Amino acid sequence: MSRILVIDDDIDLCEMIGDYLAAEGFTLDSVHNGEEGVQQALAGNHALVVLDVMLPEMSGFEVLRRIRTASAVPVLMLTARGDDVDRIVGLELGADDYLPKPFNPRELVARIRAIQRRISAAAVEVALPPSAHVLLGDVELDSAARVVYRGGTPLDLTSVEFSLLHVLLRLAGQVVSREDLSRQALGRQLQAYDRTIDVHVSNLRKKLGPLGNGGERIKSVRGIGYIYTRTSV
Repeated sequence: MSRILVIDDDIDLCEMIGDYLAAEGFTLDSVHNGEEGVQQALAGNHALVVLDVMLPEMSGFEVLRRIRTASAVPVLMLTARGDDVDRIVGLELGADDYLPKPFNPRELVARIRAIQRRISAAAVEVALPPSAHVLLGDVELDSAARVVYRGGTPLDLTSVEFSLLHVLLRLAGQVVSREDLSRQALGRQLQAYDRTIDVHVSNLRKKLGPLGNGGERIKSVRGIGYIYTRTSV
């Protein structure tokens, strides 16, 4: 979990990130164009990818799209500060998290560590003896195999979406705060004006689809968080 790939055309920034991550015990590889970035990310030699949205010739969004066709490697996107559109698009395409530029290197390390904690927690789940499936209506979740079925058909969920659904299903019928979802699904504290959880929940809703009666599976609770309705039983 210590080898990081940075895809960014800013060579000075890559060097700065490399120096800082090296001091934190990470090994850094950097590439400066999208095509090479895709090849490196899909080679399977890195635990995490840090990907800039603004790249020459091929945008970071296209790089992410191509990575997600064949790999679930965690991706942390670097976006322009205050550009909510970039953040939302990146998350909808399967990014695990984002960090706006310019950023404090300590914040980058904190985000990487948070993703590591989430992946480690998932690995512990897989290592444990298989437990009973979480079954609610037509949705079945196997935490050991980390697969989800709706009506017997497997769903293609990102690791964050899986973690979110696992929490919501286990606590079905109870309101789960956005703060708790952030800690359990993203592995970090929720920050002010952070809509990451909301975008991931929106993606999850689209993939799950409505209930058989047309109702919502995951309901918003204004000012608090979300609830997975038990009426799907």
